[in-house]
Amino acid sequence: MTSELFLTSLQLAMPEIILAVGALALLMIGVFSGERSAPTVTGLAVALIIASGLWLVLVPGEGAAFGGAFILDPFARFMKVVALIGSVTAMIMTVGHARSEQLDRFEFPVLLVLATLGMMLLISANDLLALYLGLELMSLALYVVAAINRDSLRSTESGLKYFVLGSLSSGMLLYGMSLVYGFTGNTGFDEIALVLASETRSLGLVFGLVFVLAGVCFKISAVPFHMWTPDVYEGAPTPVTAFFAAGPKVAAMAILVRVVSEAFLPVVADWQQILVFVSIASMLLGSFAAIGQRNIKRLMAYSSIGHMGFALVGLAAGTETGVSGVILYMLIYMVMTLGTFACIMAMRRKEGDNVENVDDLAGLASTKPFMAVVLTALMFSMAGIPPLAGFFAKYFVFIAAIEAKLYALAIIGVLSSVVGAYYYLRIVKLMWFDEATGEFARIAGELRLVFGVSGLFVTAYVIFGGPVGSAANAAAKSFF
Repeated sequence: MTSELFLTSLQLAMPEIILAVGALALLMIGVFSGERSAPTVTGLAVALIIASGLWLVLVPGEGAAFGGAFILDPFARFMKVVALIGSVTAMIMTVGHARSEQLDRFEFPVLLVLATLGMMLLISANDLLALYLGLELMSLALYVVAAINRDSLRSTESGLKYFVLGSLSSGMLLYGMSLVYGFTGNTGFDEIALVLASETRSLGLVFGLVFVLAGVCFKISAVPFHMWTPDVYEGAPTPVTAFFAAGPKVAAMAILVRVVSEAFLPVVADWQQILVFVSIASMLLGSFAAIGQRNIKRLMAYSSIGHMGFALVGLAAGTETGVSGVILYMLIYMVMTLGTFACIMAMRRKEGDNVENVDDLAGLASTKPFMAVVLTALMFSMAGIPPLAGFFAKYFVFIAAIEAKLYALAIIGVLSSVVGAYYYLRIVKLMWFDEATGEFARIAGELRLVFGVSGLFVTAYVIFGGPVGSAANAAAKSFF
C-alpha cells in the first residue's frame, strides 16, 4: 500500500480512529485519576462519540480502504450515524443512574466507547475477517458491561450466559467463514460475489452461508438464536440493557444486510429461504412469548425478538425496496426502544428502589401524566398503529415482501403484529384505567429529555418522515 493510499484509508476511517485513540486516552485519565474520575470520563466519552459523528456527517468522502477490507458508502454512513445516536443517548441515560446501579466507575464509559468502535468497524466491514474483528470488539466489551455490577447475582449470571452463548455463536461464525473461504478462495465480499456469479454454487458453500448467517443472527437475537436475550435483558443493569437494545442491534443488522446483499447476492434463492424461516419464527415467538411476561425488561426482550423478525421481512425480499425498509425499520425501532427504556429507568419509587413489574405502571396517568402520554405513544407505535412511526416501519417492509411475491410472509407478519398489539395495549390499559399502587420519584432531566424526544419523533414522523425515507432510499442504493 502506497503512502497516498494509506493516508486516504486513514481519512475514511477517521471516525473510528477518533474513538480508538480517545478510548485509550480516557483509560489513561481514569487510571491516573482513580474512581473519582468516572463523571469526567463519562462526559468526555459522550463528547468523543459526538465528535466522531460530526466528522462522519460533515466530512465528505466515500470508497474502500485498507485493501478493500473497510468500506465507506452511503449505507455505512447512515447506519453509523444511527448507531452513534443510539450509543450516545444510552450513555447520557446512565448519568443519573450510575451510583444506584453501581456503574459509577471509569471503566464503564470506556467499555461503551470500545463497543461503539466495534459497531462502527462492523458496519464498514467489507471482508469476512474485518467482519469478525468488528463483531468481537463489540461483543467482548458488551460481555463485560453485562456483568459490571459484581454485587448483583442477576447481573453476573446474565454476563456469563451472554459470554458462553456468544462464544458459541462466534465459533459457528468462524466455521462458516472457513467454509466460505475454502469454497471461494476469497474473504472479500466483492470477490466472493464474483466467484459465486461465475460458477455453480457447491453444497459446502451453502453450509458455510448457513453458519455465517447463524453467527450474525445471534447478535440480532433472531429465533432460533435468541436464547440469551430475555435473561440478559432482565439481569443486566437497566442502562446497560438500554445500550444493548439500541446500537449493537443496528450494527448487527447492518452487517447482515451487507453480507447477503453484497457477498451472497448471486445465491439469493439460498439465503432467502433461511431469512424467511428466521423471520417467521422470530415474529411468532416474539408475539406469543411476550404475552405471559410480568417483568417489563423481559417483555421488551421478546418485543425486540419480534421486531427483528419484522425487519428481516424486508431483507428476505432481496430488493432495494426491502433494504430501504430495513434501514428505516432499524432507525424507528431504535428510537422507540430508547424512549421505552428511558420510561423503564424512570420507574423508581420515592423510597429509592427501582421496580420492573408491568403491574407497577398501574395508574401512571394520574401520578405522572407526561410519562404516561409518552409511553402510550411509544406502545401504540410499537404495535404498528397509524399514523405513528411504527406503522410506517412495518408498512414498508410488508410492501417489499408483497412486491417480491412473499405473500405468506407478509400475511404472517400482519397476524403477528395483531397478536403483539395485545401486550402493548395491556400496558396502556394499566396506565390509564387501573388504580395507582404507588407514586414514582421525580424523573431525572436526561430521562425526561430522551422520552420526550422519542415521543415527539414517533408522533410527528407522519409530518417530517419524508427526508428520513429519502435518506434510507439513498443508503439502499449502495447495493443495487
